[in-house]
Parts: sequence; C-alpha cells; structure tokens
Amino acid sequence: MHTGKHDWITTPITADLLRGALDVEHTEHGVLPHRLPSWARAQYTDGQLAMAESQPAGVRLAFRTRATAVELDTLPTKRDYVGAPPRPDGVYDLLVDGRLAGQASVAGGNTLTIDMTTGTTELRPGLPGTLRFTDLPDGTEDDGIKDVEIWLPHNETTELVALRTDAPVEPAPDSGRRVWLHHGSSISHGSDAASPTTTWPALAASLGGVELINLGLGGSALLDPFTARTLRDTPADLISVKIGINLVNADLMRLRAFTPAVHGFLDTIREGHPTTPLLVVSPVLCPIHEDTPGPSAPDFSSLSTGRLRFRAMGDPAERATGKLTLGVIREELTRIVAQRAAEDPHLHYLDGRELYGEADSAELPLPDQLHPDAATHRHIGERFAELAFTADGAFADGGV
Repeated sequence: MHTGKHDWITTPITADLLRGALDVEHTEHGVLPHRLPSWARAQYTDGQLAMAESQPAGVRLAFRTRATAVELDTLPTKRDYVGAPPRPDGVYDLLVDGRLAGQASVAGGNTLTIDMTTGTTELRPGLPGTLRFTDLPDGTEDDGIKDVEIWLPHNETTELVALRTDAPVEPAPDSGRRVWLHHGSSISHGSDAASPTTTWPALAASLGGVELINLGLGGSALLDPFTARTLRDTPADLISVKIGINLVNADLMRLRAFTPAVHGFLDTIREGHPTTPLLVVSPVLCPIHEDTPGPSAPDFSSLSTGRLRFRAMGDPAERATGKLTLGVIREELTRIVAQRAAEDPHLHYLDGRELYGEADSAELPLPDQLHPDAATHRHIGERFAELAFTADGAFADGGV
C-alpha cells in the first residue's frame, strides 16, 4: 500500500509503542486499541459503550527515530447519522519533540450508520487507508533522534494495520512525567474538539506537563463498577473523575441510588490508590439540565436543517421524587466530598462551572445544547490546567 522513493522499514505495532490504551486486541487487519480492558467490556456489551471505549481518545503511538517520513495504514470506522450532515474524517495529530508537526486524515474505512429515530445501527465494511507524513523536522538532539507521537482520532474507532518509516524506530522511553488518569463523559472524551491533542484533557495535560490516560467515555460515565475497578487497577500519579451529565441524560438513577454509588465508586478507586491526589469534578454548566431532569433526547425537528440539537425531556417537578438534575448532583457531590475529605486529605472537589459557567455560556454557547465546540474545549482545558496544576491546585507538583 506504500508508495514513493523511501526505503521503508516496517515495524510491528505492539503495546509498547502505544500510550493511553489499556488493552490491545488483535484483529484480522492488525491491532485495535481499547480504553477498557477485555474483562470490563465483557461485563456489559452495550453498543454505545463499545463504540466509545474503542474510540482512541488520548491514545497515541510514541517512538524515537531519525525518520523523516512516516506512513501508517489504518482501518477507521466512520459514524454516519441518518438525516444529519456527514461527519468530517477523524484527525491524526503528529507531534515531534512535543510540538505539532502535521495533521492528516484517512478516508474510507468501515461505516457505522446510526438511526437515532429507531435506535438501530448498521456496519458496512470498508478498506484500510494510508496516512503519510513527510519532511519531518530534525530532532533537537545532536544525533537527529527525535520523539514522535501520532495521536489517533479521538472520535473514530481506529484499527492499526502497519507502521512504516525510513529509519528504525524504538519505543519512546518513560518520560518521567506524572501520569494523569481521567474519567468523564463525552465532553472529556473530546466531543467536538478540532483534533485529538486539542480535547480539553489533552490540552490540560500538555499545559500541566503530565502524561494523559483519558477514560472519558461518551454517553458512558455512569458510575459503572467495572470502570471504577479499571481506574483502581491502572497505575497513575493523579486521578480525576467528572461525574454527572450522563447520569442525567440517561435518566439512569435517582438520588437514593446516586449517593451510595458515588461513595462506592470512590471507595473502589481508593483500594488501588489510597493516597493519590483524587479530584472529583462536578458537571460544567448545561442550561437544559441545570434544573430539568433527563432523559435528553435528540430534537429531530432540527435534523432537517442540518443541525443536531438535544432537549431535556424531564419535568422539574420530578426533583421532588429524587430525579437528578445537574444542580442536585453538584449539591450532593459537594457534600460527599466534604464528608470524605475529613478523613482523606488527598481528596479534592472542583465545581465544573469554574471550567464553564454562566459567563462562558453567554460567550461560547453549546451548539447542540450538550457538547462544547473546539473553542470551548480550549477554554476548558486552559481553565482546568490553571485550577488543578498550579500552586494551590489539587495536582500541584509536590503538593497533595
């Protein structure tokens, strides 16, 4: 599949070339990175969860090389929503010694057609494509060796077929940076960010000088016990969990279940990370669900205009019977964290409205009523880095 004048070296794609993946599945085409381990995936075979965890948000190939040209064959799975405008191809970001040096996409691949009116999906198989980066800059070291990272599209399931370079590669050594493990919803997953290094967690990790493992799972931040055990078992120096919006828009549980579930989720994480800085983040502002319970539903009347928007289907009066809103969740998370922090000095709380609040909503409204756009991802990432990684933050270097 490769072309050109280069003398290509093909390097097998193995787990030691990947960062940010917790599992690697061998497929008929190559390897498929996963962000949940196989045992966790087996406990709930939901299509939404399977799609989200196989989309490689924060996953990147990381290697050292003198190469000036790189080719990567991949088999993407594109999403096509019936009645909605076509989605753009996923973006791959190429970093050389930590700096963006190129972007590209792979056309074609598999197509997953999703009909939101019926809840059905259809997968149409396709062919792999090739990503090509040439004229890579020299490394900053005297011998020309450089650290290369290829960040995979955060919102496009990506099977890795073959890696070719015009010089040998070796896995990137441990950077020595702290590892930040983050879990959240589609906003943490990356939603409508422009590229994989500009999702808010990737931006915040870059600004904070840490290595990211992103367990943001679109539609699937639901306090699942298998997710808590995955967080428990994943080595990390810093951990954050963003809790709230998916519980409301899935209308998953009432307040009676929510409070013990949060305690259980945090208890499980603490089993593996008893003194690791652990930051609980409440939801960012989402006007449709501040005081109105879920579920959320697509507003199909807007599809005909080429836009997808969501609306809240609950009744504010239902709060009296324990239905959850973002306001209810913030109030309860504040109480839970304060209660636990009396005996856990490494536990911290951040109100999500400090990342995106009323003033931000006026300036940068959520285009579909639920998800931030590219500019807002940058805003949230910068704000999180400022609040979490600086001197008084939960993740201050050397602090607790």
